[in-house]
Amino acid sequence: MIVCCGEALIDMIRAQVPGHGEGFLPLPGGSPYNTAIAIGRLGVPVTFLGRFSTDFFGEILVKRLRDSRVKGDLIIRSSQNTSLAFVKLEKGKDPKYVFYTEGTADRSLSAEDLPASLPSDTRCILFGSISMAMEPIASAIEALILREATRKSTDQMDGAPVLSFDPNIRPCVIKDRAAYIARFEKWVAASTIAKISSGDFEFLYPQLEADRALQKILAMGPRLTICTLKNRGALALLRRNDGSVMKVSAPAVALPVVDTIGAGDAFHGALLSWLETKRKMSRSALVNLSEADLYEALFFANKAASIVCSRRGAEPPTQKEIEGLKIPEQKVKAKATAVKKPVAKKPAARAAAKKTTAKSKPGGGTRG
Repeated sequence: MIVCCGEALIDMIRAQVPGHGEGFLPLPGGSPYNTAIAIGRLGVPVTFLGRFSTDFFGEILVKRLRDSRVKGDLIIRSSQNTSLAFVKLEKGKDPKYVFYTEGTADRSLSAEDLPASLPSDTRCILFGSISMAMEPIASAIEALILREATRKSTDQMDGAPVLSFDPNIRPCVIKDRAAYIARFEKWVAASTIAKISSGDFEFLYPQLEADRALQKILAMGPRLTICTLKNRGALALLRRNDGSVMKVSAPAVALPVVDTIGAGDAFHGALLSWLETKRKMSRSALVNLSEADLYEALFFANKAASIVCSRRGAEPPTQKEIEGLKIPEQKVKAKATAVKKPVAKKPAARAAAKKTTAKSKPGGGTRG
């Protein structure tokens, strides 16, 4: 079971209305919400934790979850309004957002709303996005992840659940950049997986290239860090127990791009779905992923993201659609290499640093 927590809102997308000129089309959205939809459509058990309005937008949000096989047993209903995000799309550019969230249902999630315990089969908790830049929801989710990070072993798992963090940064909702980064690094330190886009890094550490920024994040505590690089694919670093670090990259799939809304969310959801389906969703299994495993996971996630980019809005694919995707011929090679952690001096780490994989076939990519 994967638990997704955070915002659930309505994206107001600029569109041409026949006979009326330009208007806005209301579509369900929110990064954790979109990711839950992506996981549910891939047939993996998933539930959503959050507050939803009882207004008609809230009803639309809840119905979409249900239709995508996402459980709603951790959802709280409220008479507060649904959050709105107005989105401006421009060809060749990332979407621009304006959020209306004051006093809304999802933003108002508090520590008192948290369940005393999560379902016993919870193996992963996903969090992040604008919910971590607004109160009281940010403090509520922080309390949840810090609590679950120290959960003791059970019969179902080898310890605390995997915590997967996607900051999905929207600078317009961050009033104090330094304060946000300080909390961001606290959340990263508690996480097992950190999935961060190249756009996020431009806000967080603009002086660092993606590779160096990923190394910086990895040193804070996660076992797996991933950077999505738009049409350049994805790059991942995995830290093993012996201190060695494996580096794997996968190229992008060249599909026609309609828009990039929800691409990063689909990537994240597909990645976690792959881990759960392949029985790799535990902390011990994660650190023992092979180069082939990690490449396959990135390949699968990249295909999901590319399919979303070929559609209008956040419409994650099903398992059948991903398996049926025909990959265009590309003259791009995937890279999978093992590198040595700078501070590691163990023989195993030195040996791993010299290891290189054979050439792999090109795979999928994400646009955000």
